[in-house]
Amino acid sequence: MDFYLAAIIQGLCLAPLGLGIYITMKIFNFPDITTDGSYTLGAVICAVGLSHQLPLSLLLPIIFIGGALAGICTAVIHTQLKINALLAGILVMTALYSVNLALLGRSNIPLLGYLHLFTYQLTENTLLNILIITGVIAGGLVFFLGYLLRTDFGIAMRATGNNELMVRSLGVNTSKMKWMGLALTNALVAFSGSLVAQFQGFTDINMGIGIVISGLGSVMIAETIIHLVASDRVMVNLIFVVLGVLLFQLVLAFTLSLGIDATLLKLLTSCFVLFIVALPNSNWFRALKR
Repeated sequence: MDFYLAAIIQGLCLAPLGLGIYITMKIFNFPDITTDGSYTLGAVICAVGLSHQLPLSLLLPIIFIGGALAGICTAVIHTQLKINALLAGILVMTALYSVNLALLGRSNIPLLGYLHLFTYQLTENTLLNILIITGVIAGGLVFFLGYLLRTDFGIAMRATGNNELMVRSLGVNTSKMKWMGLALTNALVAFSGSLVAQFQGFTDINMGIGIVISGLGSVMIAETIIHLVASDRVMVNLIFVVLGVLLFQLVLAFTLSLGIDATLLKLLTSCFVLFIVALPNSNWFRALKR
């Protein structure tokens, strides 16, 4: 039971990642690969800050700002230098590997023994304590983003992704919208990296490699559910994204519980994401939707 509870907690820690990728992929229609680097950046800043005894009240804003700056770099390269969105993300992600390694000073740092977000005791059960904290964080983020995306600013962001030319003709600066959107996305991703680092008890320089696949798989699960129930409400869709992250992690946990070799986990993850992506276009899904 604790094994699946840990998987749910892992999913809640990755909820900000899923929400961030949902914003770029489904709202901005922007394939942002920066997340592989900004995810690790958040974990690295968390590890360095905790090792220097920085209080969480100061450390958390630094994590958000670090991730936001990474997203802004990608947006500037794309909008000002006219570089392809995918290539801009790859360039920043590659640069962030060196930045993260320079900040970390070595390949990994253990976080055991440091005071962090999950050391606050709300209950005697450690896993239940972490579950409550991550659940409150995920719920707060869903509420905040749901409110934000229904404001005039959020509507302009959504319109930029739907029809950039039309929005620009209405006087909206779409370049700044992309800057703010990618800043928000990568701030969330960096925060997710810091949560995972605190939960697993260490930060590793390679922990972000391929993380975009997990985020994309979670978003595609959410998208499949959204299509199935024909939901058009922003808040409900964001809840489905969090649910998609949890389902993705539970599927991986179930796969490992069957005794499958952990070295095959990345292969199985890719196959599972492929299945989820192909599912909405299948005849069976279309018939079920009718």
